[in-house]
Amino acid sequence: MKKLVVSFLFITLVMPFAFAQRELIHAFPSKLGFDEAFINQKVDSIMEMGIDSLAFSGAQLLVAKNDTVIFHKAYGFHTYDRIQPVALNDLYDLASVTKISGPLPALMKLVDEGKLDLDKPFSTYWKPWQHRKDKKDLTLREILAHQAGLVPYIVFLQKVLRKNGKVKRRFVRNSSHKRFQGQVYDGLYINNRFERKMNRIINRSKVTDEKKYVYSGLTFLIFPSLIAQLAGTNYQTYLDENFYQPLGCHTLGYLPKENNYVNAIVPTEVDSIFRKTLVTGWVHDENASLKGGVSGNAGLFGTADDLAKLMLFYQNYGKVGGKQLISTKTVKEFTEVQYPENENRRGLGFDKPLLNNAELPLEEAYPSPLASPKSFGHSGFTGTFVWSDPENKLTFIFLSNRVYPSRDHRELYNLNIRTALQDVFYKAEGLNIQN
Repeated sequence: MKKLVVSFLFITLVMPFAFAQRELIHAFPSKLGFDEAFINQKVDSIMEMGIDSLAFSGAQLLVAKNDTVIFHKAYGFHTYDRIQPVALNDLYDLASVTKISGPLPALMKLVDEGKLDLDKPFSTYWKPWQHRKDKKDLTLREILAHQAGLVPYIVFLQKVLRKNGKVKRRFVRNSSHKRFQGQVYDGLYINNRFERKMNRIINRSKVTDEKKYVYSGLTFLIFPSLIAQLAGTNYQTYLDENFYQPLGCHTLGYLPKENNYVNAIVPTEVDSIFRKTLVTGWVHDENASLKGGVSGNAGLFGTADDLAKLMLFYQNYGKVGGKQLISTKTVKEFTEVQYPENENRRGLGFDKPLLNNAELPLEEAYPSPLASPKSFGHSGFTGTFVWSDPENKLTFIFLSNRVYPSRDHRELYNLNIRTALQDVFYKAEGLNIQN
């Protein structure tokens, strides 16, 4: 077995929680009725197996019970050269966890304020769809539940690359220019008009007649523009002022290099196609990259602490510091299964357990079969996963860069590592092991 580098932090004094999540409270698992030895042995074993199996070079896990962090450990290294150990305050590319961490709280608030109606046609708010026969009647509820029949993904990178792999200079340049102001990576700038081209392609994309669950991130590419339009302010400013600042999420945001954080940023993939280097500090997802790094489908970076604050906010149904930032009614509606009759497990934006999850063995379940039907969360392509269970008051944050050095590394999925880790904490609560 390779030697693991493990970092951890606990504050043993348990203070009364005043519902202000500006700083998280920590306690040993045993203080809240968990078997500590069982947790440490099981989690260390699973993490070591993950590293040995090349599921990831390093990862970290944070778990909270009620509103108290009972476990936060980091394992392994940023890369397989074993130079930089994973630290508890590292910044990760959150990939699709962005969907529930960026546009979704904004959409919930706009629903609360009556500026959006889940059951009106989305074209009411997004005008280009009013003239698209197959899209003009689609509702925001159908879209957020992945029930609208939209295509799953469009590879916009194909539009900026020639067949020989060279970039098309009409779309991408190596220096900033009046017509090329959006930066997509160090030394790469996108034509100002390319976003409009992306929107046109989305507007013209096919919609299937059959309404069934098909995961699609297409509208998340346009949600930031919609949110800015309805809120009357910049998308990132809206998120900061209404959510990240009140929650004390000090590092959750886009374009982390612009903020000069002291936190190390965990790299993702060695990109041999577009950026021709190890991607660090810029979004891994190419579509989000072509939107200048600010998108609703991907692009957010953050720490485990920040994600815990956000997921505890959801777990407490929109309340923090005695203030209701989003109404309980709206959060509950977004976190409920919308179309179970269509065998669709999804909430509105949120992922949910498989509909028969409690009946499945661990290796087939998603997430842990012990997670309640009220639980919800989301996963990310880069190897991230967040989940909250309001019934059991358990919040689970897993961060890794499983796409290093290549997205072909799929052992994280094949070994069902995240589900197995989550299951440990359900089993450890109230467990007494006799020596």
